[in-house]
Amino acid sequence: MEVKNKKLDSNNTATFKPRPQSFVALMDMYEANYIRLRLFCGDIRQLPEESISTIVDGVPVLLKVLERSSHTTLIMLTYLFEQDEKRPDLKIQIYHDSLQADVISRNCRISGKDMRLWEKEFDSMLVCRWRLNRFLNKWLSYLDYQGHTFLPKND
Repeated sequence: MEVKNKKLDSNNTATFKPRPQSFVALMDMYEANYIRLRLFCGDIRQLPEESISTIVDGVPVLLKVLERSSHTTLIMLTYLFEQDEKRPDLKIQIYHDSLQADVISRNCRISGKDMRLWEKEFDSMLVCRWRLNRFLNKWLSYLDYQGHTFLPKND
């Protein structure tokens, strides 16, 4: 029987590379998003209720804390375009104990309603979560490249 995505590590032990859009890849993405968010804004538990990052000739980015608890923080991350109708409005649940961040909803551009992932069929829910979290990962990378940050400024 041939196993896909199998490789041998330095100890000749079989390891398996997670496939894109698999559950394992999704868990890796959650961890990568958490790391990127920490680099982007520092200690998430210490974030002010609302912060705006601005850069020269760039669109401001809003980070808003929606809920806080001892184990999680719910934030909303979006651009502040002059016209509000096409903002990404990602709601991100941050899990402090497992060091993960998951996009739990986004604003629908057409209807203006939140699209909740748990309203989808189970088979498509994994793919949808993977895509939204991949979007967050790429977006945070782009914001970093542009120079956006929510780290406290040193005076």
